[in-house]
Amino acid sequence: MSEAIAATSPTDATLRVHVRGMTCAACTARVERTLGRTEGVAEASVNLATEQATVRYDPAMATPVVLLEAIRGAGYEPVVEQVELSVTGMTCAACSARVERALRRVDGVLGADVNLATERASLRYLPDVAPLDRLIDAVRESGYDVLEGVERSDRVAAERERKDAELRELRRAVFLAAALTVPIFVLDMGAMLIAPVGAWLHALVPMPVLAFVFFVLASGVQFGPGLRFYRKGWPALRRGAPDMNSLVMIGTSAAYGYSVVATFVPWWLPAGTVHVYFEASAVIVTLILLGRYFEALAKGRTGDAIRALMSLQSRIARVVRDGEEREIDVSDVRRGDEVLVRPGERLPVDGAVVAGESYVDESMITGEPIPVSKRQGDNVVGGTINTTGALRFTATAVGADTVLAQIIAMVEAAQGAKLPIQALVDRVVLYFVPTVLVVAAITFGIWIAFGPQPALTFALVNTVAVLIIACPCAMGLATPTSIMVGTGKAAETGVLFRNGSALQSVGDARVVAFDKTGTLTKGAPEVSDVHVVSGWDEARVLTLIAAVERDSEHPIGASLVAAARERGLAIPATSGFEAVPGFGVAATVDGERVAVGAARYLERLGVALDGLDEVANAYSEEGKTAVYAVVGDRAVAVAAVSDPIKPSTPAAIKALQALGLRVAMITGDDERTARAIARRLGIDEVRSEVLPDGKVAAVEGLQAGGTKVAFVGDGINDAPALAQADVGLAIGTGTDVAIEAADVVLMSGDLRNVVNAIALSKATLRNIKQNLFWAFAYNASLIPVAAGVLYPTFGLLLSPVLAAGAMGLSSVFVLTNALRLRRFTPPLAAEVGVARDGRPDERRGDATAVPA
Repeated sequence: MSEAIAATSPTDATLRVHVRGMTCAACTARVERTLGRTEGVAEASVNLATEQATVRYDPAMATPVVLLEAIRGAGYEPVVEQVELSVTGMTCAACSARVERALRRVDGVLGADVNLATERASLRYLPDVAPLDRLIDAVRESGYDVLEGVERSDRVAAERERKDAELRELRRAVFLAAALTVPIFVLDMGAMLIAPVGAWLHALVPMPVLAFVFFVLASGVQFGPGLRFYRKGWPALRRGAPDMNSLVMIGTSAAYGYSVVATFVPWWLPAGTVHVYFEASAVIVTLILLGRYFEALAKGRTGDAIRALMSLQSRIARVVRDGEEREIDVSDVRRGDEVLVRPGERLPVDGAVVAGESYVDESMITGEPIPVSKRQGDNVVGGTINTTGALRFTATAVGADTVLAQIIAMVEAAQGAKLPIQALVDRVVLYFVPTVLVVAAITFGIWIAFGPQPALTFALVNTVAVLIIACPCAMGLATPTSIMVGTGKAAETGVLFRNGSALQSVGDARVVAFDKTGTLTKGAPEVSDVHVVSGWDEARVLTLIAAVERDSEHPIGASLVAAARERGLAIPATSGFEAVPGFGVAATVDGERVAVGAARYLERLGVALDGLDEVANAYSEEGKTAVYAVVGDRAVAVAAVSDPIKPSTPAAIKALQALGLRVAMITGDDERTARAIARRLGIDEVRSEVLPDGKVAAVEGLQAGGTKVAFVGDGINDAPALAQADVGLAIGTGTDVAIEAADVVLMSGDLRNVVNAIALSKATLRNIKQNLFWAFAYNASLIPVAAGVLYPTFGLLLSPVLAAGAMGLSSVFVLTNALRLRRFTPPLAAEVGVARDGRPDERRGDATAVPA
């Protein structure tokens, strides 16, 4: 990302970057001072007119990332872009590592991650320094290609089409290679294993003629289907960065070339070493192609989750423009367009209904199978299905801003990311293929020097086996395939991982801390109890309370009015309304003066509690808020108002504790109320009376001693705590600010998905470790066997043909093991989406009340 240009010192580099947010000379001065104080910076200048900062610095003391953070520290935002490139032609971990290195060497690139499983490169770069064309050229110069000219919305379809074409081509190559190889294998191996067949064959066809037939057939394999290994392997070898194609090319060329010499100029070889290995070179190519075919089939299945999400997107929209109804591509829909949807059609974008009534199937968002009624004023989501009536709605979010597009983007980002556990693999892969070449050379030398006669034959066979058995593919696919399947399965269960590292960090958490209001609870107060004195009717009292509170703006008052309406009570008109802030409200209802408020309000009015205080104290012990009602000069009732616990909360907390995790609650409630809630839910640790700006400190306290903490929240004031925690989980029904600050998004308000996210994280990491163990154990154990380490003791050698089969099966094993994650079953059944009204979709069981 930094562009090195001529500077005062030959070792200096210059960074030019656009900066957003500067409005005056004081802004530019602040950025200049901040950059100037950064270690390693020789000179910094900022131009307000061009909104560009130019920094000359010593690359040995400062990096572009440090300079960008300095700009952010000054309160401004450097212009950094992100892009994903679809890279074609990668076949093993060495390929993806080479592309990654090439991209990171480009001036202007802040970070580059290349994923072999998704075949995508994720980049953060400075567009002013590193234009997109330069990044694409870097990929091509490293020997690979980029899928260009495809819009984001069409990219998955284009990639699918390309992969299908590759699969068809691989199938043809396998069939052709097999058709040419089978005759060689049957004739050569049949003659070798069955003596009468061999005698008959050699009597019928002289050996030189048979060798020539094998040469023709093997040449068809080597330079037909096998030509791909030369096209990729030779340029990589020439650049000094050999890959798996290079290993296959060298190994099969050695067996084929030796056989050609033995067939046409046998006198070049020492006596007793004239043998042909055409069957080895042909079978190796065929088996490796067969392994790649199975690998491509399995890799295609790892992206099922994304394809399923993409299939929910409509391609065509019907809009009204200039008074005319038109059908246009969904990518051409603009915010504010009026969109028409007929029965049975899929909604193309998000919007607000302006006309019509219908039922919409929102199961892809809410998980609820029953269609939801929609009428004027209701919000609708793109990708859902209109079932009965016609709807006309105004587009409020289009393109990448729709709910479905954001879900797809989050899943794609997580699938393309690298986990911390991948770092070791990357370091090994960097040196793996060169190391194999060295081992092969050593194997050849040892067998030539110390092997039995014919030494050259033994040396050739074992060297080819070493080259063929090595499988960097398995190492390269071990982590990304598991991530792809794991994050896709998470999306199906209502959990969106916004980055790959969260998939690992969620499983590492030892403490799960919850915000209370809106997370553990519904976030809206409700009336849980009404106690009336003798001689009064509860419905009558609730009617009077609701009449007074109807003109109140307090949330508790709104909950009392809602309770009356839920019971179907007619709320009468009032007069003489009076609100006393901090105490309560009063009004005249049906000729009687009615007051509603706290105990201190009754004291102010000089009204005795008449034993209602004991009931109120019992409510308080349960963590509920007591509200008194006075008619005339007598206290006639006390109501309890609370914020109900979500039905999913108790089960989620018990399940987390069953996993050996500590559960904490962070709340602004007083100590007494917080303890009451904690006792009811069985919460292990409570941080009470925490002000909104104190949540970060509360999380830091839980992190003391290096404890890994996951924080679950939903509000704007939860965003700092979500960022501070080792992993932040945001309720998808919460604010956009909270979601942006989080690492994981729970699409519904169902807290059972916290348990499911942790369980899936652990299952995915376990799967990755299984894959890595297999990949490393396979290579570590079989490469020495291929080199002949068992021969001195047991007289055993590994045939190059068996080596080719084992190498192909190694990659297929890793992929099929990753695909087992598709059978993952969440430990707790939970809702997967958001409710139609934007609140948590909680419909299982009765809510338990806690304080408002």
